[in-house]
Amino acid sequence: MMVDLDEAVRMTRTGDLWVFRGRTTADRAIQTLTNSPVNHVGMAVVLDDMPPLMWHAELGRSLPDMWTGTHQRGVQLHDLRDAVLVWGRRYGQRAWLRQLFPEAGAAMQDAVLRTIARLDGTPFPSTARLAGRWFSGRVRGRLPRLREPASGTLETAYCAEVVAVTYEDMGLLARGKRANWYDPGKFWSGDDLRLLGGATIGEEIAVALPAA
Repeated sequence: MMVDLDEAVRMTRTGDLWVFRGRTTADRAIQTLTNSPVNHVGMAVVLDDMPPLMWHAELGRSLPDMWTGTHQRGVQLHDLRDAVLVWGRRYGQRAWLRQLFPEAGAAMQDAVLRTIARLDGTPFPSTARLAGRWFSGRVRGRLPRLREPASGTLETAYCAEVVAVTYEDMGLLARGKRANWYDPGKFWSGDDLRLLGGATIGEEIAVALPAA
């Protein structure tokens, strides 16, 4: 199934996933390391009085963060449509939408906002540290996750960690694994990501970008 970007944005609800696949050397390295066809994941945040937003982490700072109003690296909240266009046109990434069922309710929406307030602006780890973090997360994945004891923040975070921690706070993922156990491929349908409370994530819907 394929839809155009504007239709995908209209369909998107809080908790829906956006996954991306690129062809650069760095993208291929992430895909190979994680044994998955994708290298980036973000989560949609759809609030009544704002356009749909993308909650994710990246090295770039080409778009304003909608939480702080500044341009920053690391964990960011972007206009969803603009973010997909940047990842598609500037980074050369294909995009897919995966929808969360059932739709997130008010309690989950509130949990998302608390997580954004806590994590927005968290730095992105250096590329050299990513492989080590994923390896460490897989080896020690069932040990308690290390967080700052008081505020519950992460010292650094990459895209899959941000989505995983947010899903935990929404009550969709069980706690107990370190956040760095998750990589982008965990949020692709080929993996076995088990959500709580009977929630599921639909198959990938390919998204076609408008002509430049």
